[in-house]
Amino acid sequence: MGLDVQKLKTIKMLVLDVDGVLTDCRLWMDSNGEWKRIYSVRDGVGIKAIAAAGYKLAIITGAQASDVRARAKMLGFDFFYEGAMDKWPSFEQLQKDSGIAPSEMAYVGDDIFDIPLIEAVGFGATVPEAVDEVVDVAHYVTKRPGGNGAVREICNFILKYGYFSKA
Repeated sequence: MGLDVQKLKTIKMLVLDVDGVLTDCRLWMDSNGEWKRIYSVRDGVGIKAIAAAGYKLAIITGAQASDVRARAKMLGFDFFYEGAMDKWPSFEQLQKDSGIAPSEMAYVGDDIFDIPLIEAVGFGATVPEAVDEVVDVAHYVTKRPGGNGAVREICNFILKYGYFSKA
């Protein structure tokens, strides 16, 4: 499936899952018993760039982890929701908190918990390693893998074609 740039024209916010999207889905435990993830610097640069261009940022994740909170804070996410496998209540709260309609949001997720959000937003994307059910409903599958440039790819598209773009 190719990129439909028309779906990006109304996008004002990027909403992300974490594990499998901002990371490669792997976790390890450090010597203090804390779970850790690896994040892509390139994804971070893309996230900072769209924020600077006027786009809002949100995370909705099932995880509850200090490294996820620290990464979101460092990148300047406007909205952050954690700790629920059912992401719909957080998605509804995001709409209330932000005043942004689902049609004005892009969402990137990779597992079955993400399907309702991918289907609800104006532009729903996933990564190549996503579960088949997600690939089947996404508007776009990134060329780059989760945790290694997938988010940057979406950020570049939003910068080029989104609501605040010059295109």
